[in-house]
Amino acid sequence: MAVEIPKDSWAGSVRVVTLGATPADGGTRSHTIMIGGQNTLPFMHFEKPTPHRPVIAVEIKDRRPEDWSGLLLDIWGDAANDPAAWAKQAEVAGADMLVLALTLTAADGNPTTPSMAVEAVKAVLAASKLPLIVLGPGQADADNELLVPVAEATKGERLALGLCEDKNYRTIVAAAMANDHCVVARTPMDVNLAKQLNILIHDMGLPLDRIVMDPTTGALGYGIEYGYSVMERLRLAALQGDAMTQLPMMVTPGFEAWKTKESKFGQDVPGTWGNWEERAINWETLTAMTLVESGADVVVLRHPESVRRVHQAITDLMTVPETV
Repeated sequence: MAVEIPKDSWAGSVRVVTLGATPADGGTRSHTIMIGGQNTLPFMHFEKPTPHRPVIAVEIKDRRPEDWSGLLLDIWGDAANDPAAWAKQAEVAGADMLVLALTLTAADGNPTTPSMAVEAVKAVLAASKLPLIVLGPGQADADNELLVPVAEATKGERLALGLCEDKNYRTIVAAAMANDHCVVARTPMDVNLAKQLNILIHDMGLPLDRIVMDPTTGALGYGIEYGYSVMERLRLAALQGDAMTQLPMMVTPGFEAWKTKESKFGQDVPGTWGNWEERAINWETLTAMTLVESGADVVVLRHPESVRRVHQAITDLMTVPETV
C-alpha cells in the first residue's frame, strides 16, 4: 500500500544573496556564489528542491594567529604566515569561499593600519579567485577604521563585510552601499535582535539581498542547542512570510569549536577523550553539520579535514532519494 507523505506549503521564502563578482559584473572573481532561496525547511527535498547547497568558507588571518591551536598551525604550516599563500592552500583544501579575518595588531605588536588591511585583502584577492568575506577585528572603532578603506579599495568585488553589530553597523553599511558590497549582520542568539538589526540596516537603504545574518551560535556541548533553536525559529519565521528574517545565515563553527577545551588541549585530559586531533576535528565537524541542518547557508571552518568531511555530508544531504 502506498504511503502518502504529508507536505507543508510555505508562504515565504529565503532571499537569494550573491557573493563575489566576476569580470562581467565589475569584479575579478572566477565565479559567484548564490546562497539562500529556500522555500521549505533544510533538505526537505520531497516538499521543494533546495536551490543552492550550503557552502563552506575557510577562515584565514592576515598574520599568523597566536591564539590558534597548534593542531591548526601545524596543518597549515608556513602558509599561515602569509595570507596570500594561506588563501591558495585553503582553496586547494576545498574551500567554496574564503573568510579573511583581520587582526587588531600586526606581528610586531603595533595596531593594524588601514593600509596593512588593504594590502592583505588585495593579496588574498590576487592569490585566489574565490568569493571573499572580510571581517574586522571585532572592536567597533577598529572595524570601522579598517573596513572602510578595504571597501573603497575593492569596489565592485561584492565582498561581504562584517561584522555589523548594533553599535557599529552604520559605518560598515554606508561603506558597503557606496562600494557595491554585502554585509554580515551579527546578533547574540536572539530572534528579535536579529530581526531588529536587519530592519536598521535596511532602513539605511541597503537592499535585503545584500545582507547575510550571523545569528551566533555555540559549539557542540557549549550552547549549540540554543543556537540551533534560534536559527530554526528564524527560518520558520522566514518561511511564514516575515520579510525581515528572510535572509541567508552564516555561522562560525570553526571559531566556536576550536575554543572548547576538548579541541584546545591534548595533554592533562582524561584518557577516555581519545586522540586529540581526531577529537578536535570531530568537534568542528559535528558542530558544523548540526548548524547546516538547522538552516546555515555558510559555515566557516578552520581545519582541512573538517572541510572534507562537511563537504561530503552536505553532498549526501543534497542527494534526492528515490521514491517508489
